[in-house]
Amino acid sequence: MPQYDYDMITIGGGSGGVRASRFAAGQYGVKTAVVENMRIGGTCVMRGCVPKKLLVYGAHFAEDFEDAAGYGWDTGRPTFDWPRLIANKNKELDRLEGVYHRLLRDAGVDELTGTGRVVDAHTVEVSGPDGTRTCTAKYILIATGGWPSLPDIPGIEHAITSNEALDLAQMPARIAIVGGGYIAVEFAGIFNGLGADTHIIIRAENILRGFDPAVRDTLHDEMTKKGVSIHQETTVQSIEKTAAGFSLRLNDDDILEVDAVMYATGRAPNTKGVGLEEAGVQLTAKGAVVVDDHFKTSIDSIYALGDVIDRVQLTPVALAEGMAVAHTLFGGKPTTVDYADIPTAVFSTPPVGTVGLTEDEARKNHDVVIYQSHFRPMKYTLSGRDEHTMMKMIVDKKTDRVLGCHMVGLDAAEMTQALGIALKAGATKADFDATIGIHPTAAEEWVTMRTPLREAEAAE
Repeated sequence: MPQYDYDMITIGGGSGGVRASRFAAGQYGVKTAVVENMRIGGTCVMRGCVPKKLLVYGAHFAEDFEDAAGYGWDTGRPTFDWPRLIANKNKELDRLEGVYHRLLRDAGVDELTGTGRVVDAHTVEVSGPDGTRTCTAKYILIATGGWPSLPDIPGIEHAITSNEALDLAQMPARIAIVGGGYIAVEFAGIFNGLGADTHIIIRAENILRGFDPAVRDTLHDEMTKKGVSIHQETTVQSIEKTAAGFSLRLNDDDILEVDAVMYATGRAPNTKGVGLEEAGVQLTAKGAVVVDDHFKTSIDSIYALGDVIDRVQLTPVALAEGMAVAHTLFGGKPTTVDYADIPTAVFSTPPVGTVGLTEDEARKNHDVVIYQSHFRPMKYTLSGRDEHTMMKMIVDKKTDRVLGCHMVGLDAAEMTQALGIALKAGATKADFDATIGIHPTAAEEWVTMRTPLREAEAAE
């Protein structure tokens, strides 16, 4: 009789947890189970990247219709139906959830519907619609992800987060988005593109803290040109429900009247109620699970990955961590994840792509040369749209190695994936210069930037 019910039980059915479980079962033949109390697919598929990008696509059609006139098209006056967009988005999420269920089923992974709680080093309690049961496992994997966090201010119960913003019954005509990170600027692009009077409220002096200054400044300028109002160095003191919507009192005692208030001020590791502290698993002050390079916690049989460990909150990173856990525990191949030069994108309007070091980061340990370009995309030459692309390359002066690439503009995400390969391979500026460009494209700018910025210009 087996010592345990499973070789591994995973609490959390998001991208990382599903990847680890199905590869452990499918590739290494072990018995695994996934415990999930919501929808299989997790934040990215159900409440994040996928539905958000579908809404980004939907919002961008407004500009596409306008631009079509410059190319000889008379589209008339288009109308927009928010409930239809949400219904179609939900239909696609249903399809994707079915794909996840099939992947788990085909790999032989058991799905346990309910809330998982760690009882001890080898036991998980599952509270579900059919009651409570306990299961044992040689290993327990914590993949419970993160959850939006809200500040404690008067009236915060009236605020929504990205979770609810994706399923609003009606689109607000006026919306305030509190926060300046990637979630905030992405939703600002969505609601502004669909015609809402959109406000971003940030405590800092600029959006996208931690990104390269050229990215931050360029996106700020482009979003402002599109009509987004960015309230810098501003905080919300209170939210009051009114007959017409909501009234926000700001730190300068100004009042902002809106129909919806969305907070995107951060996400917290989802560790409350999971039983980790009681089981002796070490957590940080923020509630993140502490793990070593192989994702083992302070308990030898308990592992953790994804947003709950608060390293790099990106779905492809969680997927890589899931593969590493499967290889380490069942493949006899202790595997780590390399977090350097991870390409990332912000699906703002216009979008952002970035890989490698920012200029500030690079200057700490390198003597750098900066190349930068700013131009109007060819697509907008006939339509007359006032939107510009920015590309920036940071090069180590001594070794010629490219340390970072940063872009704001059309197709930024698509280009950055390829740039990520180049930086991971250690490409030099000479390698870029020796590459023939594809004409006419914006991408050819990466291989034709020849003149570096002067020091004074780079410092601005």
